[in-house]
Amino acid sequence: MEASTRPEGIARGEEHDPTAALSIHDLTVAYDRRPVLWDVDLDVPAGCLSAIVGPNGAGKSTLIKACLDLLPRVSGDVRMFGLPWRQVRNRVAYVPQRETVDWDFPVSALDVVAMGTYGRLGWLRPVGKKQKRAAMEALERVDLVEYAHRQISQLSGGQQQRVFLARALVQDADLYLMDEPFASVDAATERAIVEVLQTLRAEGSTLVVVHHDLQTVAEYFEHVILLNMRVVASGPMDSTLTADNLRDTYGGRLTLLEKAATALGQLAQPK
Repeated sequence: MEASTRPEGIARGEEHDPTAALSIHDLTVAYDRRPVLWDVDLDVPAGCLSAIVGPNGAGKSTLIKACLDLLPRVSGDVRMFGLPWRQVRNRVAYVPQRETVDWDFPVSALDVVAMGTYGRLGWLRPVGKKQKRAAMEALERVDLVEYAHRQISQLSGGQQQRVFLARALVQDADLYLMDEPFASVDAATERAIVEVLQTLRAEGSTLVVVHHDLQTVAEYFEHVILLNMRVVASGPMDSTLTADNLRDTYGGRLTLLEKAATALGQLAQPK
């Protein structure tokens, strides 16, 4: 999709690419009637490495969570490979923010990674040798084999983030949704994460990553979604990450928020 908003005068759904790995139709999310995302409409092409970029409070993490039904929607529809998430959940992996996890829980790094096999294994079936072997292979890909049996609270922040990445890798997904995997990690961990993302992209997976560093976004990603409560622009990096689009993304949040709050209030009024 070119860097633009949804075309006018086209019936809902007709402007979306049926081959897209992630397709979001008119998505609105609100907390206590306060809009966080407003009329989000975009496609992420299959097989690309895409970044979600925007200011603090722009709804980047909310967008990821709403796609996975972790947050209720006021309106809208989300499709992954043309189907609702629950019909393709075994093809989708999620890496949440590290700060949202209780790292004092008494499990090892290997245990955490093996949890990624539950979707294919089934919740009531024990993790076997095959799953543990796959978990060890995923830890090897993020250079953490020597920490496999260490309790997760004993790992550094960067090592914990790599464990989360390994848990996603073991799912062998077609679509990865990652919420700020580079946040608060050291340079070595950042390089390791970039290498894994690029390898997954080369293997044919689609990756949608919340990213906060404008200095590296063009280096790490090929596709970008500029978000400030709604999509300012979405498309290939070279044609989308422009000075004008960045100015609109980082400079107009209050105006957008006021407009969306007014519109949401009108929707909530009884007819």
